[in-house]
Amino acid sequence: MESRSRRVGLAAAAITIGLTGLGTATPASADRQALFERLATYPVFQNRPAGTPAEDETVAEISTVSEDGRTLIYTDAPGGRVGFLDISDPKRPRGKGTIQLGAGEEPTSVAVVGPYVLVVVDTSPSFTAPSGRVDVIRIADRVKVRSLDLGGQPDSIAVSGDRRYAAIVIENERDEEATPPGGDEGDLPQAPGGLLRILDLTGRSPASWGLRTVPFTGSGGAALPSFVQAGLDTPQDPEPEYVTINDDNRAAVTLQENNGIAIVDLRTGRIERVFSAGKVTVTGIDIDNDGSYDPTGKIEDTPREPDAIAWIDRHTLATANEGDWKGGTRGWTVFSDTGRVLWDAGNSFEHLAARYGHFNDDRADNKGTEPEGLAVATFKGRRYAFVGSERSNFVAVYDVSRPTRPEFVQFLPTNAGPEGLLPVPSRGLLLVSSENDDASIGMRAGVQAFGLGRPEVPGLVARDPIGWGALSGLSPVPGDRRGLYAVSDAVFTPTRIFRIDTGRTPAMITRTLTVTRNGTPAGYDIEGIIARPHGGFWLAAEGDAAAENPLATRNLLVLLDDRGAVRQEVPLPADIAAKVGKQGLEGVTVTGTGKDEEVWTILQRALPGDPADVVRIGRYRPATGTWAWYGYTLEKSASAANWNGVSELVVVGDRLAVVERDKASGTDAAHKKIYSVPLPGGTPAPGTLPVLPKRLVRDLLPDLRGFGGHVQEKVEGLAVAGDGRVWVVTDNDGFVDATGETVFYSPGTARGLFGR
Repeated sequence: MESRSRRVGLAAAAITIGLTGLGTATPASADRQALFERLATYPVFQNRPAGTPAEDETVAEISTVSEDGRTLIYTDAPGGRVGFLDISDPKRPRGKGTIQLGAGEEPTSVAVVGPYVLVVVDTSPSFTAPSGRVDVIRIADRVKVRSLDLGGQPDSIAVSGDRRYAAIVIENERDEEATPPGGDEGDLPQAPGGLLRILDLTGRSPASWGLRTVPFTGSGGAALPSFVQAGLDTPQDPEPEYVTINDDNRAAVTLQENNGIAIVDLRTGRIERVFSAGKVTVTGIDIDNDGSYDPTGKIEDTPREPDAIAWIDRHTLATANEGDWKGGTRGWTVFSDTGRVLWDAGNSFEHLAARYGHFNDDRADNKGTEPEGLAVATFKGRRYAFVGSERSNFVAVYDVSRPTRPEFVQFLPTNAGPEGLLPVPSRGLLLVSSENDDASIGMRAGVQAFGLGRPEVPGLVARDPIGWGALSGLSPVPGDRRGLYAVSDAVFTPTRIFRIDTGRTPAMITRTLTVTRNGTPAGYDIEGIIARPHGGFWLAAEGDAAAENPLATRNLLVLLDDRGAVRQEVPLPADIAAKVGKQGLEGVTVTGTGKDEEVWTILQRALPGDPADVVRIGRYRPATGTWAWYGYTLEKSASAANWNGVSELVVVGDRLAVVERDKASGTDAAHKKIYSVPLPGGTPAPGTLPVLPKRLVRDLLPDLRGFGGHVQEKVEGLAVAGDGRVWVVTDNDGFVDATGETVFYSPGTARGLFGR
């Protein structure tokens, strides 16, 4: 969890995790597993108070739900308020307004007790003078019936299953810009240390509830002997982070910066046990932010520094090892309540990100996937753990019926920055709240609802952890009814071509081919691909005069052989190339073979001097080296900022299919469509640009919204497989101004869409 700052710790025992980790990346048998389907995404800026600008940062960080499961309550720290959503119909959440806190006050967590919601609030004027309170608010009318002073800065709250206790961690977090004597900036110790508060929920009226204190330091701020004996980092300055309560009313508290866990008996207020979360050496991971995926790195003797924690059963715990200033091990761990490691994810959690296209290269050198949120619940008699990746934007679902052998079940793409994971077994729901909000790029924080069922999940997964992403073009595989090729753009280098088997669910990347030039891997900005009927490929490379990579400075048609080796680069004619800006070649397709081969390509936006909103379709004849040009009219853009452009070109019978899209995503997305134009014959007269008449084939926005998630901006790829099925793919932009999700799906058949 995070509020004004972020956190960390150190360790004792070291464990080495090998290349394949201690888990499995293969989903457990689908015929005996519950699966989750994304039902809806609600951007919480839509629930802002009247008069609040829509562009203001508005988040949903931690959430809870009323006992009937129909009202979701979430914290919005940047807005200083608590929000309410009606989730009676989880496919259509509705905003029910907010409660505004005082100036400078931040809600950090929420939990429901009967008809009340407990809201813990950070009121600290500074790091050295931490303060906070817990507000008791009646859900029905949102009246505050009581406030209790907590005597420090609170973070997490949990309520026991029998409603007898609430446990509140008082973190008193460190100042990342402060330097303690003899230490470095941000180091511990920074007094005062943290503690645990127990709220006894005695009687039906909140007026009878009382607070008790479980000190985590001794007299005068000295370290407790149990914290010292456990080998915790800086035990004199404990910073509790997250709390969970089991059926025996024992609370488990993570001490993230101290790299430890404390077990507290809530009945007596006694600290039963403290143990270190330990250190890990993890191999087979990418540790360099360099634009490529290279899982040959390792982190050595690194503290786990757990954030979220949950009981799996009465004596077994799971932690999400996010890390902070000294650690983070890119996975999650199952402990016994005595501190023994029963299972560790090793590199397998990060490998999931790499297999499902959620490898975030920008974070490779800094805690990687950052597993932060974790929750455990039972659905249909099976125990599941939900582990959220803060930086790679997904939740991994595991069957933990056998805690020592978790089985991976499902990968759920989420909004950016999934923070709160809230299972609601009574309604078959998993609710995920997210904390990243940026109105300038249309990526809004929100609450996502996933429902239990047997969904046909659209998407794409690699058989191996290859770190794919930024898919920018599709092509059928000649002679393969269900095969496709895909290619990635300049986000990753070198350029790779991916072989996709669409006969699986989800579709699977089974092979990769690296593009080489003069015998060495090459990195173009590829925006289109087509496999030639008798071998090899044509690629469309988009140029950018400002690109650091020389291969990405010019717009090119690139001819490859079957092994991916460059055989020819064809630049645009000089008069055309001189007018092309950043938005250059987008798609490529082929008609004919041998001396009759014609290569078709398209520019993304109109050139200076051409008619307004008319982009160029180019025909290149390799046998003669000649070009011809035709016009395609874009739909009028909503605004200069949200321009429309072309992102794909495909031959379908005697027509050219064109993907046209706007620059917007999320709730701002307005234009994602497939059109077609007749395949032209003959050669236009010099100096002319005959405009081809177009017709609408399919509006893709209803499809994209129907998947219940954030509408992705870049619909980039279109292809017709050998079996006649049409496929569409989005470009996840490598997490740059994007959630990182790749939507890969079929909107129908070529006969159904194009009439053939």
